[in-house]
Amino acid sequence: MIMASTLGRYLSRRFLIAICGVLAFLFAQIFLLDFADTMRRASDMPHVSISSIATISLFRTPSIIEQTLPFVFLFGAIICFVSLSWRLELVVMRAAGLSVWQFLGPPLTCALGLGIIAAIVFNPVSATLKMRSDALDAKVFGAEQSRDSDKALWIRQRSSQGQAVIHALSQGDEDATLNGVTIYAFDVDNRFTRRIEAETAKLDNGVWHLEKVREFVPNQQPITQETLDFPTSLTATQVRQNFAVSADSVSFWRLSAAIAQQGAAGLEANDYRLQYQTLLARPVLLVAMVLIAATVSLRFARLGGIGVMILSGIGAGFVLYVVTKMAKDLGTAGLVNPAVAAWSPAVVGVLIGFSVLLNQEDG
Repeated sequence: MIMASTLGRYLSRRFLIAICGVLAFLFAQIFLLDFADTMRRASDMPHVSISSIATISLFRTPSIIEQTLPFVFLFGAIICFVSLSWRLELVVMRAAGLSVWQFLGPPLTCALGLGIIAAIVFNPVSATLKMRSDALDAKVFGAEQSRDSDKALWIRQRSSQGQAVIHALSQGDEDATLNGVTIYAFDVDNRFTRRIEAETAKLDNGVWHLEKVREFVPNQQPITQETLDFPTSLTATQVRQNFAVSADSVSFWRLSAAIAQQGAAGLEANDYRLQYQTLLARPVLLVAMVLIAATVSLRFARLGGIGVMILSGIGAGFVLYVVTKMAKDLGTAGLVNPAVAAWSPAVVGVLIGFSVLLNQEDG
């Protein structure tokens, strides 16, 4: 088989180098843009250190990269194939009697393998880093300037001593841990009694364990404490229902449990099911992007017109990406089965790529 031959290893290496080059360039660009935007947000906050800003951007970048993986493979494949064509290596392979399927085998196999790695390894890493980035963002910038302040979390609890309204900027790595917490406490007559601010709050056996606390009581000086226990009647299940984590922030290995939890709570889990199916279909989508790249970049570069064909390939990849996003929206809304919404664009892209290559190869 060509994949086990010297030529197969050479083609695989060239493809992987192109993919890594595009990935490194994109990572640097996204990190610098996010870093500049975070620096702008911190321009009037002199206490915020450069290292904190860099850490926020660095942790957030992988989650953005994950969303652009189809374009990474599209551009990487185009660069690889155009380079082979420009250096006349395609001419030599054609002269040796190799068909398009034989020299596409190694890149397609690499795309399939990398797609699996992206789903089961890269996704859990990026999801974890994204949650840490959100927590650090909330800690550094607070409620007013937090990037995710529009997604702030609220919950109300009642007890024999009165009620309390809990506000949090984000959820921690654990389901019952909250970051950037503010608690507004009221007595049984609904009179405000105190406000408590804490860096983190963890639910455990009927109490919130608060850390790095500042307590504000009317007509008294603020009280600062390292820890404070605040009683609650909430359960971990109730907290998960109210502080639901977005599907994009849940790693591949935790999605099945998240789907089960949502179902047990009587809540819709379409977004979690769709995310799970999207990750399963990711290898096929990346293969489709490589096939689309092959349809527009295997022409001999020195015959001219390669620029127009490359732009056509980028346009086709963009259309497939838009269709994927539209299908995802339909699946999230429950209008289309999540499995159908996730797999249809990838399968259709593969079929179109094969059809075009068959027509170009055999007429």
